[in-house]
Amino acid sequence: MTSARLPGTIELRCEHALVPYRAALEQMNARNAAIAEGAARELVWLLEHPPVYTAGTSAPPAELIDPRFEVVAAGRGGRYTYHGPGQRVCYVLLDLKARARDVRGYVHALEGWMIAALGDLGVESFRREGRIGIWTQDIDGREAKIGAIGVRIRRWVTMHGFSVNLAPDLAHFSGIVPCGIGEFGVTSLARLGLTVDSAAWDRLLLARAGEFLAALERPCGVEAACET
Repeated sequence: MTSARLPGTIELRCEHALVPYRAALEQMNARNAAIAEGAARELVWLLEHPPVYTAGTSAPPAELIDPRFEVVAAGRGGRYTYHGPGQRVCYVLLDLKARARDVRGYVHALEGWMIAALGDLGVESFRREGRIGIWTQDIDGREAKIGAIGVRIRRWVTMHGFSVNLAPDLAHFSGIVPCGIGEFGVTSLARLGLTVDSAAWDRLLLARAGEFLAALERPCGVEAACET
C-alpha cells in the first residue's frame, strides 16, 4: 500500500489486526538493518499492539508498579511505556543519511507531526520542557499526556516512533509510571469527547506526512528550523 502523501521510496503499512510487540520489534530490527544496507525501502508503519509494557534503556525497576502485562525490553531510549488496543502507534524507519543528520531535529519533527494532526481535530497539544511526549489540557483542567515518543537511531536509520491515545483503557497505564512522569496523568481523544477510529487517525496523520518529511531536510542548527 502506498500513499500519495509519501514518496515511492517509503513503504506505508496500515495494520488493522493487533500485532504482538515482540513480532513488531523483530521486524523493525530486520528492516532497520536492511535499510542501512540499501536493501529495503524506508517504512512508515501504523499499527496497534495487544496490551504490553515496554522498557526503554533508562527504565528503573521501581517504575514498574504492577507488571500485569508482558514486559518487553524495547531497545529504544526512555523509560516504561504502555501499548494496547485503542492506542495508534506509528513506527518510522528512515535513513537520516539522506537527510539532515540531526537527531534533535528528527525528534522535534516527530513531535510536530503529532501536534499538527491533533490540531486538525481541534485538540491543542504541545511540548513541555523537561517532559517527554505530547501534552494537552485534560477534562479536569490539568495537563495530561496524549502522545508518547521513543526513538532509536542505528547507523543513522531510525526505529520506533510515537503513539497517540485514541481510546485505550487508561487504567492500563496505572501499572507503570509512564515515561517516568508520575505527577501528570494520561488522557485520550475518547476522554476528551472525540470519537476517532484508527482509519480516520491514519488519514489525518498521513495528510501531514509531507510537512514532517520536509522538516527533516532542515537541521535544527538552522535558525527557526526547530520552532514550535
